Amino acid sequence: MLISLEEALEESRHMLNLEGRVAVVFGLANKRSIAWGIAQKLHQAGAKLAIGYQNERMKAEAYDLIADLPGAEAFQCDVSNDAEIDQVFAHLKESYGKLHVLVHAIAYAPAQDLKNDFLQTTREGFRIAHDVSAYSLIALSRAAAPLMTDGGSIITLTYYGAEKVVPHYKVMGVAKAALEATVRYLAADLGKQNIRVNAISAGPIMTLAARGIGSLSEMLKYHAERAPLHRNTTQPEVGTTAVYLASELSSGVTGEVLYVDSGYNIMGF
Repeated sequence: MLISLEEALEESRHMLNLEGRVAVVFGLANKRSIAWGIAQKLHQAGAKLAIGYQNERMKAEAYDLIADLPGAEAFQCDVSNDAEIDQVFAHLKESYGKLHVLVHAIAYAPAQDLKNDFLQTTREGFRIAHDVSAYSLIALSRAAAPLMTDGGSIITLTYYGAEKVVPHYKVMGVAKAALEATVRYLAADLGKQNIRVNAISAGPIMTLAARGIGSLSEMLKYHAERAPLHRNTTQPEVGTTAVYLASELSSGVTGEVLYVDSGYNIMGF
């Protein structure tokens, strides 16, 4: 039976409504963070939010930001520390009972390993980049899955440097490639629990983490010139895509990398 356009729009709005759902977002650093853009959009969609920041140094700014999201809670968690992860998820279980959405917006590599040629990547720099940027998704997913008793959506952030060589991206590109493979393997493991795992591949955005990549301003200019939309990606665009992945509109989507990069990835040259 055919339905009217009005009925279709109403059904879509209902499926995008995240009221009654709990979302935990890891990776908040400041107002330029992609994590912050995602948190804002999840809040607008009605989700109840818990937002993680890395350490004491970032605490004041995190609390200032979430004051704009009534009902949101902030907590500290270093994702390279299993004890802190366990403590956070024990608190989430006690506070909320269930979890519906996990956002992993975390990446890091030592500065020196981003300045030197890739050939000179240190063993320790390689380990840290993969531990923080890729393994942490496994650790957080393992902790979140038992709380996703109604199914759930796990969302991470990646970048085009995972599949093509991007100047100055170096070991982060290799770590993001590992992250994308991790998305697929987690999707295969968690599908039986109706937990979906996907990645958003965002175009370059001027975040605190991105500023560690050399010549970021040149990268942004190049991207805007060559992308079909002839502009850079914005935080809200990544945020609305995260809402889609968190909602029932994407109920059949898992193990995927969704590009939100103004179409840059489709271009040959």
